[in-house]
Amino acid sequence: MRCRALIARLAAGTPLLLDGATGTELERRGARTRLPLWSAHALLDDPALVGRIHRDYVEAGAELVTANTFRTQARTLARGGIAHRARELTGLAVDLARAAADTAGGGRRVWVAGSMPPLEDCYRPERVPDDGALAAEHAEHAGHLAEAGADLLLVETMNTIREAFAAALAARATGLPTWVSFVCESPPPSHPAARAAPPPPPRLLSGELLADALAALAPLEPLLVGVNCLPPAAADAALAVLAAAGRPFGVYANLGAPNDETGFTRSDACTPDEFAAHACRWRDAGARAVGGCCGTGPDHIRAIAAATQRGSR
Repeated sequence: MRCRALIARLAAGTPLLLDGATGTELERRGARTRLPLWSAHALLDDPALVGRIHRDYVEAGAELVTANTFRTQARTLARGGIAHRARELTGLAVDLARAAADTAGGGRRVWVAGSMPPLEDCYRPERVPDDGALAAEHAEHAGHLAEAGADLLLVETMNTIREAFAAALAARATGLPTWVSFVCESPPPSHPAARAAPPPPPRLLSGELLADALAALAPLEPLLVGVNCLPPAAADAALAVLAAAGRPFGVYANLGAPNDETGFTRSDACTPDEFAAHACRWRDAGARAVGGCCGTGPDHIRAIAAATQRGSR
């Protein structure tokens, strides 16, 4: 029933408003986030903090909160010696998100997405495992998320077509709605003499064309496709390709850059209102879901909520 309501919500009214980052918000609030466990540390150290962050996003207006399962796959947890806790920690993360979603007042409905990221490094496509590992490990993680009660499986920050397809196939096998989102290269700065030329087509970090990635996923009929964890300008550059793919799409950009210690360095170069202006452009280009990724927080989601409501009047 929740899945049917989510599908109906995506088809109607203003774009579905997502939450912002969990990992960088944990870091901003003083939590331990060093790699490789990154945001999963908080499930061990301070699950109440994870719950507060989810609730802050709900209060800011988010209609979809993503459970803190970005690093609860057995492969990552094995690096901390706790691979055997993958099902437990995934379930805890979904429970925390669900409890926060249920605090929404005024009859407002909030759904829970289960994050399914790359098995290795989001920004290192050369580290994607072999096909057998992709199939088995994404199936295990998708199964844990479905068992825990996620409403949607969010295959996110995919940097290759091969892993995106394997993860989406595993997600689809659970019977839950699936959203597949890619991370793309930032467009190079345009030289004044070349500005009349058409911009280069958006590409995944693997170098593969975003258009080819969307075409490869089409047979699986994901509920949504999209881009995430890329700068707002790079998200803007992907809009035409997303719109041409013929499927509902979503966009949630980042603010900052990855690093090798805490996973990501936040940037305050874009204010919440400026970020909301980008979200309005995504909406105007046809996006059915908008929100924030690494580096964004509740203030950014609150600003998007206010801006998109103004634009719907």
